[in-house]
Amino acid sequence: MVDTDSGWDDRGGRGLRGARDTGGTWGMRGARAAAALPGRRAAAVSLVALAALATGCGPGTATGAPDASPPVRPTQAAAPSPTRTAPVTDDAKPRTAPPPPSPSASTAPPAPAPDPTTARPAPEPSTAPPPRVLMRTGSESDRVRELQARLRQIGHFGRNPTGYYGSVTADAVRSFQAKRSLPVTGSTDEVTWQRLLAMTRVPKAAELRPPTERPLATPDERCLKGRVLCISKNSRTLAWMIDGKVVSAMDVRFGSEYTPTREGVFEVFWKSRDHVSTLYDTPMPYALFFSGGQAVHYSADFAANGYGGASHGCVNVRDKKKVAALFDQVRTGDKVVVYW
Repeated sequence: MVDTDSGWDDRGGRGLRGARDTGGTWGMRGARAAAALPGRRAAAVSLVALAALATGCGPGTATGAPDASPPVRPTQAAAPSPTRTAPVTDDAKPRTAPPPPSPSASTAPPAPAPDPTTARPAPEPSTAPPPRVLMRTGSESDRVRELQARLRQIGHFGRNPTGYYGSVTADAVRSFQAKRSLPVTGSTDEVTWQRLLAMTRVPKAAELRPPTERPLATPDERCLKGRVLCISKNSRTLAWMIDGKVVSAMDVRFGSEYTPTREGVFEVFWKSRDHVSTLYDTPMPYALFFSGGQAVHYSADFAANGYGGASHGCVNVRDKKKVAALFDQVRTGDKVVVYW
């Protein structure tokens, strides 16, 4: 039975399918069968046969689909040209790593050479000798007295001059040197001395040798007659008096609570200009003994350290010139009064 709409019979359809399933080319029998078909049916069969010959056996789209693109003929890939390479831009990385740099090559820019006009030679160590020291701890002279008076003018020495260069004077010199950015040694060298001279005036006689550091006490009534060494523990002063008049006065200090200076009325019974204590093995120059081993005498420790110390019971004087003059004036048998 023949399908009048499609023009395909049952046998012809099976023949075409068989041809396609064989995977070979279109046979002569299929061609003759197509030629036997009348009119448009034959033309359609011919087109199908030609399409099968062109595509071969590869997978493709459905035969006769109106939107199918023509199959692409396989071609042999062209060998890449050895001279053509892809352009490299600033943002592109090379396809192969560049060769490593030479060990001797440096990618950093060369360091700038120093400017010969700005280069400074290393300072040479100073060979200048240190300034000459004029006064130091242990010195004793009128120049030391002037040093102390000048230091007192500008507030570095808080007591009357004694002429002896002790620890108190050394501390005052250190204070002055530190404030003026000088080497802090405690000794008075030429530089320190010249700076001090430029800042102070020549001391007056009363500044160099004041009678006492503190005001004299009112004399005890026992001191108003005759030749008397009138010694006040309250004011810490000694007044050499003749018939109620003060001839000279000086600062003194006394023994500690364990070795106190005795109080009362005494007489000078012995004078020893260059005495040395046999008990303590210490110098006691210009000693005026009035009670056992207690005497009025010069004390270098008192001159150096002031009232920070104490005696072993004697009456210490820190002004050496004053006590030396006193030694020459006092006689054996003159009265000594020690009181509060």
